[in-house]
Amino acid sequence: MRTNIDIDDALMAEAQKVSGQPTKTQTVEKALRLMIRLRRQEEVGLAFGKYRWRINLAKSRKGRGIITNARKRDGRD
Repeated sequence: MRTNIDIDDALMAEAQKVSGQPTKTQTVEKALRLMIRLRRQEEVGLAFGKYRWRINLAKSRKGRGIITNARKRDGRD
């Protein structure tokens, strides 16, 4: 989608430099993706503690000891 926006030249230059993006378009797209990802993370954080945990943690961990023991035996601990 073609959009014309007025962005401070120094801000764009710094954003391109720190992001490593070669074009202004790529820089803006990367910044928008980052903003979306951060907002989604924020939403997850706001939901913390609002939902009941219904999983049996001990049962879900069953069988993991085999991997851990193998790692210890092979010196990968």
